[in-house]
Amino acid sequence: MQNRVLLVEDDDELRSLLARYLVSQGLDVREAANGSDGLSLAQDDFVDLVVLDIMLPDINGLEVLRRLRGKTRLPVILLTARGEETDRIVGFEVGADDYIPKPCNPRELVARIHATLRRVAWDRGADTTSSRTIGDLRIEPDQRRVFQNEQPVDLTATEYEILQVLLSKIGSVVRKTDLMQWALGRRLAPHDRTLDMHVSNLRRKLDSGKLNGEETSRIETVRGLGYSYRSPV
Repeated sequence: MQNRVLLVEDDDELRSLLARYLVSQGLDVREAANGSDGLSLAQDDFVDLVVLDIMLPDINGLEVLRRLRGKTRLPVILLTARGEETDRIVGFEVGADDYIPKPCNPRELVARIHATLRRVAWDRGADTTSSRTIGDLRIEPDQRRVFQNEQPVDLTATEYEILQVLLSKIGSVVRKTDLMQWALGRRLAPHDRTLDMHVSNLRRKLDSGKLNGEETSRIETVRGLGYSYRSPV
């Protein structure tokens, strides 16, 4: 079965170019030229992933993403203006799984789409016979859900994957290069802050716990190496 992608982009020429290339690479594509149509199409059963431009004529892409996250955990890749780091940061805070700057290389976009879809498919195919409890977290793989102190934690697909990798290596340092490859499905490029933004969001969503009697983040940055998860007590 073909993977189904919704492309929301108001530039007709660019949207047509990207859509033709995605189709040539075996993807089933539906198009929307504005945020309202994108929201409507994203909520039907057609879509496996959304490629969403931030600059749209009616509802901007960040607002579209906010509304989507209120109803679905569908993977979303943002198209952002080159150099607009603020948009990328806000996008990750709202719940984007990845971003690619415009003008984008269609081949890179396809690679990002496949990497994101692989992460979702891998987790869906994982062992779902039972939940796991790690400290104050309970993970239910069948629903891709995380609970903290029995309260649901709203994670994006990418945040979920990063957490799974960190939890599998509790107490050990996971190098950024490895975490990028395992959780995001691609190599860590110079000046790419995508991973840092996702980890920052995880820290914000997971309450700090007490370690040795002091408040601290459960996800520790090991300067020059990567990240380490320490279960709070």
